[in-house]
Amino acid sequence: MGDGQFQRSRLEVRRSPIAIIRDGRFVYANKAYLKLFDLEDVSEIQGRLLENRVAVRHQERLREHLKEVKSVDPGKKSQSQAKLTFFKHDGERFVGIARSHLVRFDDEDCIQIELTTKEDVTLRGTLKRHPWGFYFSIFFLLLFSALPNTLLMKLDIDNSPKAYFPPDEPAVVIDNRLREIFPSDQVVVMLFEGVALFSDGFLKAFNDLAEELEAYPLVDDVLTVTRQDHITGSDDGFAVVPLIDVDKLDESHPSDRPEYVLSDRFARRTLVSKNSDALSMVVIPRDADNSMERLRLLEHANNLVEKYRLTGYLTAVAGEVPMDVAEFRSMLRDNMIFIPTTTAIGLFLIWWLYRRVLAVVISGLVIGVVVSCTIVIYVFTQQSFTLIASITPPLLSALAIAALIHLFNAMHHAAQRGLIWKHRVNKALDEIRRPSRFTALTTAVGLASLGASPIPPIATFGLIASCGVVLIYFVVIVIVPPVLVHWDHAPWPAKPSGLAWMDRIVSILSKTGIRYPGWVLGAAALIIAVGAPMIWNIKVETNLQEFFQPSHEVRRSTDRIDEKLVGTMPTEVVFETTSVNGLKDPEVLKEIRQFQNWVETLPEVDRSLSMVDFVEEMNWGFNDEQDQFRRLPTERNLISQYLFIYDGEDLYDLVDRDFQTGRVSLNLNVHSANEIDRVIDTIREHLDQQIGSNISWEIAGLGRLFADMEVLLVQGQVYSLGGALAIIFILMLILWRSLWHALVCMVPNLSPILLIFIVMGGIGIWLDMATAMIASVAVGIAVDDTIHVFHGFIHRVKKGVKPATALIRTYGQAGRAVMTTTIILTAQFMVLLLSQFVPTGNFGLLTSIGLLTALLFDLMVLPAILIIIYRRSWVRKS
Repeated sequence: MGDGQFQRSRLEVRRSPIAIIRDGRFVYANKAYLKLFDLEDVSEIQGRLLENRVAVRHQERLREHLKEVKSVDPGKKSQSQAKLTFFKHDGERFVGIARSHLVRFDDEDCIQIELTTKEDVTLRGTLKRHPWGFYFSIFFLLLFSALPNTLLMKLDIDNSPKAYFPPDEPAVVIDNRLREIFPSDQVVVMLFEGVALFSDGFLKAFNDLAEELEAYPLVDDVLTVTRQDHITGSDDGFAVVPLIDVDKLDESHPSDRPEYVLSDRFARRTLVSKNSDALSMVVIPRDADNSMERLRLLEHANNLVEKYRLTGYLTAVAGEVPMDVAEFRSMLRDNMIFIPTTTAIGLFLIWWLYRRVLAVVISGLVIGVVVSCTIVIYVFTQQSFTLIASITPPLLSALAIAALIHLFNAMHHAAQRGLIWKHRVNKALDEIRRPSRFTALTTAVGLASLGASPIPPIATFGLIASCGVVLIYFVVIVIVPPVLVHWDHAPWPAKPSGLAWMDRIVSILSKTGIRYPGWVLGAAALIIAVGAPMIWNIKVETNLQEFFQPSHEVRRSTDRIDEKLVGTMPTEVVFETTSVNGLKDPEVLKEIRQFQNWVETLPEVDRSLSMVDFVEEMNWGFNDEQDQFRRLPTERNLISQYLFIYDGEDLYDLVDRDFQTGRVSLNLNVHSANEIDRVIDTIREHLDQQIGSNISWEIAGLGRLFADMEVLLVQGQVYSLGGALAIIFILMLILWRSLWHALVCMVPNLSPILLIFIVMGGIGIWLDMATAMIASVAVGIAVDDTIHVFHGFIHRVKKGVKPATALIRTYGQAGRAVMTTTIILTAQFMVLLLSQFVPTGNFGLLTSIGLLTALLFDLMVLPAILIIIYRRSWVRKS
C-alpha cells in the first residue's frame, strides 16, 4: 500500500468530516464529509472550489482563513479555525467550524479541513459519532473493573481442614457428630520456656493470661497446670483441685512444684515437659472454623502474651490452628506478590513485543476485569477461598495475556498487509475467532474436569476458573475489538521488539521437524521411554509440615513441641455402648484400658487418654494414693460412686454425661498422611480382633481426615484427568471433523502430562492437593497452541498449498504467537516459585515444565508428524 493510499485509508475511517484542499479546490473528501453534504461520491466535488459550498457573506472569511493557514509554520502543527455557513447538496444551510492545517497529500502541499457542526457538540451528536458497541465495551470494562471490588470484602477465606472434604465424607460425618459432644481437637499449643517457670510471679501471670484468653468469644477452654483438674486423696475419699492453685502459692515452694506437677499423669508431657523445663498452654477454640477467625484468635493470644510480659518465654506455637493461620498468611503474602508480579510481567512483555501503549492499557483492564469478576463468583456461590483458590488470579492473568497475544499478533500481521482501522481488527478476528473459541473451550474443559475431584476446593477451583476462561474469551473477542477499532489507528511497527529472535527460534525448531521428521519422532519416543519408569516413583502424600520449608516458624515450632511434649497430630478412637451408662461397666472399661496399653506401644503414639485414666486416678485417690490402687475397680457400683462424686470438668472432655459415648484421645508424633494411615490401619486391625461385640468403635479426628485425603487425591486425579482428555478429544473431533486429525492433535498434549509425571517421580515431588491439579491445568492450556498451529496448517492445505510450505507459512505466522504465549505463561507461573508454601511453588514449576514441553512438541514433533502423514498423501494426489 502506497503512502497516498494509506493516507486516504486513514482518513476514511475518521468519523469527523474531513476534506483536502489544494489551491482552494477539493482534492479529496472522506465518507463523513460526503455524508454531511448529502453527496454520493467524491467525484461530485473533486476539482471544484470550496467557496462554492460556503455562503456568500462568509466567502471572504473563508479566504482569510485559508490564507492564515498557509502562513503557519508547518513544523508547529497548529490549527486555525473559522466559523462558516455551508450549503448542502439540496441547498440546506448549516453552520460549521472549520479547523484547518497544512498537510502533504499525494506529495503536494495541501490544506486539511475538519468540520464540526452544531449538532456535533451536543451530547446526542457526540454519542452518534461512535457505534453502540464501543460504548458498551467502555461501560463493561469500567463497570466490571470497579463493581467486583465492592463485593470482594464478603469473600469467605477459609483454609481449615474440613474445607478440603466433602460434607458426606465418612470422616467428616463422624467428626461433626463427635464435636457435638466433645471439644475440638484442632487446638493451639503454646510452649513457654525459661528460668523460674514455677515462680509465683510467672505462675500468676501465666494463669491470668489463661483466664483472659478463655474469656475471648472464640475460645472454649484453656488448659494449663494452673487450671488442670488434679485428683488427690482426702478425708472424704478423693478431691478434685487445681494442679497448681495460684490462690495458695504460699503453701508450696517453687523448687517443689516441678516434681509435684510431673507426678500428675494428665499433665506429664502435655502441660509440662518431662524435664520440667517447659510449660504449655493448650487453647481449645469454639466454632473457629473460619481462617479469619483463627487468625484473630492467634493474634489475640499473642497480644495477651505481650500484655502479661511473657513474650520472652514463648518459644513455640503449634497445632492445627497455627498451621491453618500459617497457610492463610502464606496465601495473603502470595497474592500480594503474585497478582501484581504476574500482571507486570505480562504487561511488560506486551510492551516489549509491540511497543503499543494502547495494548498495555487494554491488557491491564482485561486482567483486572477477568480476575476480579471470577473471584466474585466465590462470593456469589458462597464457596470458601482456600490456598487452592489463591492460584486463580495468577492463572487467569496468564491466560488473559495469552489470549490477548494471539489477538495482537494477528493485528500486527494484518497491519503489515496494509490494513487499518476496523479492517485490521476484523481481519485479525477472522483469523483467531474460531481457534480462540475452541482453545477457550478446551482450556475451560481442562479446568472444569477438576470438578470431578471429590476434594471440594479443587472441584470449586476448576469450575470457577473455567468460568474465568470463558469470560476471557468474551472480553477479548467481543469487548476489546470495538475499543481497538476506535483508538488503534496508528501503524504497527514493521519489526516489533523481541519478535525477530522468536521468529528465528520458531523457524529453526519447526524446520528441524519438517526436514528430519524421523529423527525428531525417534528422539521424542526415546526420551519418553527412558523417563517413563520414573512415573512409578510418584508418591501420593499430604504432610502439612512438609508444605513449609524447614526454616519456617510453624515447622520449627511443631518440631520443638514434638520434642518437648507429646506429638501434635490428634487422632481419636470413639467407643459407644448400646445403653446409657454402658461406659460404667468394668468389663467395657477393661477393654478400653487394654487397648490403651497396646496402642501406647506403637512408636508413632506418644500418649493416649480416656475416661479410664480418670477412673483409675479416682480409685488411687480414694485409697490414700497407694500405687497398687492406680487401676480400674472391678465393681460397677464403685465406679458409679466415683463418677457421681467427681465434681471436676476435664472428665467430660472424654465421655458424654450419659456415659454412653467416650473417646480415647491419641497424640501421634507423625504428620504425613501415609504414616498416619498405616497407624490407623494397625489400630483397626487390632480393634477388629480384640474389641467385643458389646462395644462399637470408630476412628475419627484430624488424623483420620488426613489419612482419608490420599484416597480422595488419587480418585480426583483419575477422574479429572481422564475426563479432561476425553472431553478435549471430543472437542477436537467436533473442530476438525476427523478422527485422525483429533488423534494427531492429542499427541503434543499428552507430552506435558507425561513429562510432568516423569519429573515428579524423578525429583520426588508428591502428588498432593496442589500438584493433583497440574495435569488437567497443563493439558487444558497446552492444547491452545496446538489448535492455533493445526488450524493454520489445515486451512492452507485445503487451499492447495504443499504440506511443507503450509507448515512453514503457518509457523511463520502462528508460531510467533505460540512461542510468545508460552514464554509469558512460563514466566508468570515461575513467579509461583517465590511462594513460602511448597505445593504452590511445585505447581508453578511443574506447570512451566509442562508448557515448555508442549511448546517443543508443537514446534518440532507436530510438524514431524504432519509432514510424514501429508507428504505421502500429497505425493499420491499429485
